[in-house]
Amino acid sequence: MTFDKTRSPGMLASEIARLYAAALQRALSPWRLSPAQFQALAELWIEDGLTQRQLAKRLGVEQATMANTLARMERDDLVARKPHPDDGRSQQVWLTDAARGLRVSATKAAVEADELVAAGLPPAERELFLSMLGRLASHLRLAKTP
Repeated sequence: MTFDKTRSPGMLASEIARLYAAALQRALSPWRLSPAQFQALAELWIEDGLTQRQLAKRLGVEQATMANTLARMERDDLVARKPHPDDGRSQQVWLTDAARGLRVSATKAAVEADELVAAGLPPAERELFLSMLGRLASHLRLAKTP
């Protein structure tokens, strides 16, 4: 049996993810944002004041990874961490005015990078592609790893 990476859903998804991450990095570079920082900001633009744990869970990353991302964001004056009023072990993450000011331009840049992913597909196929990706992601979230 041979392995054909051109017929492997995992390999193709990995390549798409790598190419998209590079496009997103380029699109966000004028604001000195990384894709990970943008993802955290996007969650906080929806719901400011999330805990580090909530952010890590929503983004599907380890606590240590989230802590490192937030440390860089704090250094760059994008977020401020403050003790949670009801849980002394947790910190809430709050957007700064600088981060709020990036919302429109950084989101626009991310949407443009996002459009590159399915740009070669006609509208009907694009909708099918998005639907299929959503179902695959849902399935993989629930699947048990070997």
